[in-house]
Amino acid sequence: MFASLWRLRVFIKPYRVGWFAGIVAFGVARFFEISVILLTAEAINLIAEKNYDVLMPVLGIFGAVVARYIVVTYARYAVRKVGLNVAFDLRQQLYSSLQDQGAKFYAEHSIGDMMTRAVADISLVYRLIAMGTILVVILVYATLFGYGAMLYYSPMLTLLLLPPMPVVFWYAQRSSLQMGVASQQVQERLSDLGTHVQENLSGIRTIQAMVQEENEIRRFAHTNQNYADAFYQQGRIQSAMAAWMPTFAAACTLTILSFGGYLVLEGKMLVGDFVAFISLVAMVVQPFRVAGFIVNLFQRAAVASDRLFEVMDLSPEITDAPSGNTPAVISGDIQFNHLSFTFPGSTEPVLKDIHLHIRKGETIAIMGRVGAGKTTLLKQLVRILDPAPGTIVIDGHDVTEYPLAQVRSQIAMVPQDPFLFAEPLKDNLTYDDPNRALEEIWQAATSADLKDTIEDFPDRLDTLVGERGVTLSGGQKQRATLARGFIRHAPVLVLDDCFSAVDTETEEHILSELKRLRSSQTTLLVSHRVSTARHADRIIVLENGYIREVGSHEELIAAQGYYAELERVQREGAENENFAGTRVSS
Repeated sequence: MFASLWRLRVFIKPYRVGWFAGIVAFGVARFFEISVILLTAEAINLIAEKNYDVLMPVLGIFGAVVARYIVVTYARYAVRKVGLNVAFDLRQQLYSSLQDQGAKFYAEHSIGDMMTRAVADISLVYRLIAMGTILVVILVYATLFGYGAMLYYSPMLTLLLLPPMPVVFWYAQRSSLQMGVASQQVQERLSDLGTHVQENLSGIRTIQAMVQEENEIRRFAHTNQNYADAFYQQGRIQSAMAAWMPTFAAACTLTILSFGGYLVLEGKMLVGDFVAFISLVAMVVQPFRVAGFIVNLFQRAAVASDRLFEVMDLSPEITDAPSGNTPAVISGDIQFNHLSFTFPGSTEPVLKDIHLHIRKGETIAIMGRVGAGKTTLLKQLVRILDPAPGTIVIDGHDVTEYPLAQVRSQIAMVPQDPFLFAEPLKDNLTYDDPNRALEEIWQAATSADLKDTIEDFPDRLDTLVGERGVTLSGGQKQRATLARGFIRHAPVLVLDDCFSAVDTETEEHILSELKRLRSSQTTLLVSHRVSTARHADRIIVLENGYIREVGSHEELIAAQGYYAELERVQREGAENENFAGTRVSS
């Protein structure tokens, strides 16, 4: 477990000068602290001999106290600054690693768990560096300086403190192992707690609509209790250590008082030296009083480091290894060569032997029942899911030979889920390039039939859309994401069922704009509506992972297959709706 703490040295290395300066400064501070004790002993001895010329020791004490204050202030600042910098770098690297992970990772790890790692776990590492370093350094310096001075005053008294030490170290090691297990449980339960809260608040509308508030409160109470129980167990171990270590310190002090007092009475030790020895014992023993806290810091930080490196050590699911021989701009000629795909852990392929050539400038509609593989096909084109080598060729080059950033920037995908950030509408529309001209934004909004909606908002483009676009309707969110796709002017535009929440009149407007704007560019669109697909140059029908039908609207109607049946059902449904509307109006 502590191997992960050793790995933190890489993050400390850039700040090692400040870190070592802080550690050395703590040593200088201990020197001044010892000086105060020695000068106090000297003054007491002078007074005991009725020599009241103690001006020099008093001035020395004053100077040492002031110097210690300055040095300790600098040392604490230096070490804590290193802790802040390490926490910053860890958070940056963790966030960067999360950006590179793919669908499999996010299927296995919850957002709440990642939030706990990014906040709570990194906070524990910071506390170790900023506080644990200070406590350990104090412990080491106190032992070195303290025992050195104690040996100077009385080797015999010093030896009395050595026998209990093996017992102390044995107890600390035993408690450390217990604390490690307990800390692991605490962090895991904390992740469960974060996941529960994140999922609950994300689905709060569903919970309220289904009147499940009380049930969710009970479920949360169970998760909360598991976290509390793990924390209680950790606290029990820490409390036992916190109680035992002061007992050891008190026993040491009592031993020194008993035997040291005898030496003073026998005249074998000066009063000032005895007082100094008692002060040194307190200085040596004091760090052991917080030994439980130190062990707790190290164990929790070790667990936190393990959890952080668990994510940061993962290789990206999608390998970015461009060949360097691909064109700088994709033109839009796409070939699927016997493409098949099976999700990890599954035995049934989602796509089976897909063979298709899409020429530059074509508009292709992809249709099929739910689960036919439509979205999976599009995700492989933009490498959100990675295709097998040679199965997807763009402009004569395997898609894996292109830089990943180029593929995803020049093949613009508008996904099914119309996700918007909790930012002004303008920032959402220009997410890929915030410096776009205002005219360009309005043109994209017009093409997506969003202009009138924006003008109705009091703040127009500066309207805050709320988390995940919660302040907008489903149709408004869908048109906003369409505008975000249009504004990119990508050589290839991929629309994954982006018209499901808009009415037919709006759909017709958007499709006519799509045809006008992209007459010479490649467009792929998934839809369940024949009214959408009929505008395409060709229509592809997927069934059980296979391509079952290919052709224009007229050709597929004549083929009397799935597409023709779907067209008949949707046409009759529309006619029935129109008839019902006529009866109501009459």
